[in-house]
Amino acid sequence: MDFAYSDKVLALQRRVTDFMEDHIVPANPQWQRDVQAGIFPPPVMADLKAYAKSEGMWNFFLPGLRADEPGTALSNLEYAPLAEIMGRLMWASEVFNCNAPDTGNMELLHLFATPLQYEQWLRPLLEGDIRSAFVMTEPDVASSDATNIQTTILREGDDYVVNGRKWFITNAAHPACRLLIVLGVSDLADDAPRHARHSMVLVPIDAPGVTIVRNIPVMNHVAPEGHCEIVFKDVRVPAENLLGAEGQGFAMAQARLGPGRIHHCMRTIGQCEVALELMCDRALERRTFGKYLADYANVQDWIAESRLEIDQARLLVLRAAWALDRFGNKGAREHVSAIKVIAPRLQTRVVDRAIQLFGAMGLTPDTPLADLWTWGRALRFADGPDEVHLRAVARHELAKARENPARSAPYFTVPERL
Repeated sequence: MDFAYSDKVLALQRRVTDFMEDHIVPANPQWQRDVQAGIFPPPVMADLKAYAKSEGMWNFFLPGLRADEPGTALSNLEYAPLAEIMGRLMWASEVFNCNAPDTGNMELLHLFATPLQYEQWLRPLLEGDIRSAFVMTEPDVASSDATNIQTTILREGDDYVVNGRKWFITNAAHPACRLLIVLGVSDLADDAPRHARHSMVLVPIDAPGVTIVRNIPVMNHVAPEGHCEIVFKDVRVPAENLLGAEGQGFAMAQARLGPGRIHHCMRTIGQCEVALELMCDRALERRTFGKYLADYANVQDWIAESRLEIDQARLLVLRAAWALDRFGNKGAREHVSAIKVIAPRLQTRVVDRAIQLFGAMGLTPDTPLADLWTWGRALRFADGPDEVHLRAVARHELAKARENPARSAPYFTVPERL
């Protein structure tokens, strides 16, 4: 189990870091001003994407990328440190065509798209010409158990007809969003297998019957790309828009989430690094009661604990990426679940310390801390809530115990009876 970065990855880290520092970070003030003025996407995004693509810094996330497809194919372990660098600015991943949820959608299409679906949807996504959304979560059921999903995708002649209500659909408000990958029930039989009732269908966002009801604020913050509520009312798409086969939707959704969770967690590590850097700078320049904040023992503890926790989390994420590359989604499940609990909790904890050091300023848009804290808290729901992932880890541990029920017996010391 070797997590050392190869020469190839070290070179890519330097290139991505230089691109971030030379081009993306300097553009951030204008990007923020444009978004606040209602200009989205900001014009600078297209320029940055074109430049990154011309420099070969494109589609790093897809291990199965073919030679005839744009980008650089990396394993999950190779991509992880690059995702950390991109994550330092929340909008930077799109510059490299590595932003969620498009990455997961491209992975799905790469695995299951027909030649027609490839040309219509995957090729434009790989080129960065369009955006997409993954449409799973629903307001009326506990979507952490995807078998609860009630939206129907039913065959009628040469069409599939979609009916249902979805929400928190990321990217659906993006002006370039063209594709909705919808998960729904395709087998209504009472005796249908619980994990084989659902299917996925490709729905153009402008299809008749698709209504975007609202862009839902998250912690009172409205994301310009959207976390939308969408209603599907008798939406008809051709039968060839079925992705994969009927009944495979649940399994396909689970396969999609593994790499995406690692991407989220590595971006979180990058955001925690930013918060720690801000914390240290503030501690060194701010004085209270005649001393710099850095001179107070409790502040030093916050800084040290943050460094220890960030490094621990990074190693666990790298282990999960390594396991995913080596054993696949099923074999890496408990590792991915573990980091999905650890990373968001880390983000809120580290950012909270930084906010405390900044005082009231940490609550304002003058620093990125409020947005980073909000996203860390929201991430405890995205791609499954903490409780679901804790349950997965516990099941794995209990399964090991059942396989060897007496493994702890030698450690008991039973006093001899008199």
